[in-house]
Amino acid sequence: MESSKAVIGAILFIILIIGANFVMYAIARGAAKSNQKSFLETLSKSLNTSTQKKDDSMDELRQKMEELKKNKEDDIPRRAK
Repeated sequence: MESSKAVIGAILFIILIIGANFVMYAIARGAAKSNQKSFLETLSKSLNTSTQKKDDSMDELRQKMEELKKNKEDDIPRRAK
């Protein structure tokens, strides 16, 4: 009884792994079959857009930090008076 439950569990685990691999294969296949010229071009374009978003958010953060530093420097002479 106990060994049959272990076998059923092992079979379910194997089916789960095979299903996950099939889903990943389908996603990769769909990306490769897009309208761009090649899989590498599609991959590089997707990586560039994520890098571009990160750069934009970092630029925004830098700008905000500079504004805060300027405001802090402007507040120091006011407090001294």
